[in-house]
Amino acid sequence: MSAQLTILFADVSGSTKLFEVRGNIEARRLVARLLGALGEVTRQHGGRVIKNIGDEILCTFPGPIQGLLAAVDMHQWVSGDDESARESLAIRVGLHHGETLIEDNDVYGDAVNTAARMTALAKREQIITTASTVRLLTNAGMLRTRSMGQTRVAGKLLPIDIVDVLWQEDTSNLTMVQRAISVESAAAPRVRLQLRYRGRAIDLDELAPPFTLGRDLSSSLVVEAEWVSRNHALIEYKRGYFVISDRSTNGSWVRFGEDDELPFHRDEVRLLRSGTISLGQTMALNPDHLLYFQCCE
Repeated sequence: MSAQLTILFADVSGSTKLFEVRGNIEARRLVARLLGALGEVTRQHGGRVIKNIGDEILCTFPGPIQGLLAAVDMHQWVSGDDESARESLAIRVGLHHGETLIEDNDVYGDAVNTAARMTALAKREQIITTASTVRLLTNAGMLRTRSMGQTRVAGKLLPIDIVDVLWQEDTSNLTMVQRAISVESAAAPRVRLQLRYRGRAIDLDELAPPFTLGRDLSSSLVVEAEWVSRNHALIEYKRGYFVISDRSTNGSWVRFGEDDELPFHRDEVRLLRSGTISLGQTMALNPDHLLYFQCCE
């Protein structure tokens, strides 16, 4: 089933430091409390919470005005919440209205990809949307926006116009930027992932198609080891990060820098900074098939 919907992502900013300072249990409580409040704002504006993805919430709305007003109210709730202020938590929001595929209580398609791209561009305490979404409003005067130039979105041939929605009641202290994103700068990818495997170097950017790993000869990177599944894992750029998703029988392991290696199975992990990936076995048992990565901007 497909429908025209407004897709909104809201991502918690400051959660990484929160986990370092408060520990996992208290940090999870604080993030869950914040996401719960964002979900309530969503419902108050006639929207629907599709799912929470770590420290991010994905919502849908029947139209742009509901989504944009919900985005404003989300920011205002967080900025007025004493506990969030004390922990230096904020959010960044991206949204887009367009054709959406609805399947098994989840959403897919162009609108979702574009909204995710808007979220990746948004900074802390910011709302980024497409100009086409704002043009659908019958009364855009109730919202103040400024042009942010153009950017490119994977799957689209031409760059698209984007805008910043100004939600603060008092903008006297707001730093006004001039066309923060230009066609030229957007055309050059901002984020890259460098991979090294057995002497081979691979460079991915945010516009690259999904990068597959496994024994199957059609994989982007063929790893010929008996403990590696035919379609073992997938690396792709999602919501501002490169993510590796395990789809295997035996699982995968990742290590960031010199930290302890972390196992994950039928799950996904954000690739941050630099580190090592092992497919199918721990790194100690798999020294000849380690994949090294480094994130660059």
